Amino acid sequence: MAIAISAEKPSSVETGLSLLSSPPPVILTQDELKKIAAYKAVEFVESGMVLGLGTGSTAKHAVDRIGELLRQGKLTNIVGIPTSKKTHEQAVSLGIPLSDLDSYPVVDLAIDGADEVDPFMNLVKGRGGSLLREKMVEGACKKFVVIVDESKLVPHLGGSGLAMPVEVVPYCWKFTAKRLQDLFEDCGCVAKLRTTGDQPFVTDNGNYVIDLYLKKDIGDLKVASDNILRLAGVVEHGMFLDMATTVIVASELGVTIRNK
Repeated sequence: MAIAISAEKPSSVETGLSLLSSPPPVILTQDELKKIAAYKAVEFVESGMVLGLGTGSTAKHAVDRIGELLRQGKLTNIVGIPTSKKTHEQAVSLGIPLSDLDSYPVVDLAIDGADEVDPFMNLVKGRGGSLLREKMVEGACKKFVVIVDESKLVPHLGGSGLAMPVEVVPYCWKFTAKRLQDLFEDCGCVAKLRTTGDQPFVTDNGNYVIDLYLKKDIGDLKVASDNILRLAGVVEHGMFLDMATTVIVASELGVTIRNK
């Protein structure tokens, strides 16, 4: 189900004014759209909740807003479970009380961004490198609210042509990368080690990330997921299937909310 919430815009012709006097349209930046979606998602937060705190440029706005509402006393008794070291540092700086899944194995609500969203609310996440912890926390949630701008909507996962991340152990990563590439050979897959400068990118868990670039639809996502996870050396992949309960999309025309 989709609910469209249009942004209010002035009429192009108002009484006593010519078209020349109408204000120019406001063009929002991608970051402003992310902030709109994030603030809308925080409206789902209630006092007393255990919250999964997402990672990335969009989720950062949501964490900032939660911290602001706590300072204002509009939210109380919140416990946050961060999905990365970076989000942990941000939440500590904002005074958000933190814990972990060992202490709170059931999470009321998680808010996070996504790199891709397909028409069935399946996601690609992890281009920021936090996919394992994100999947652990968001898989323990009663509700998982995803916040994106319209550029993240794709006809099928991998459809953006950008990376489909897979977290792998460092041991013999080339061997694992070759097996991943061979697995999706029919889709024109190219597997590349993610790097920072001339060194491998290392996740919060001490692992590497192999980015898969796909030229074609990989088909049945659950079959693809199972095939990836069967490979020894793979820790987790960035497809989040049937996990999102709500997707909030911000665009120039307003905010659209899609619920499962």
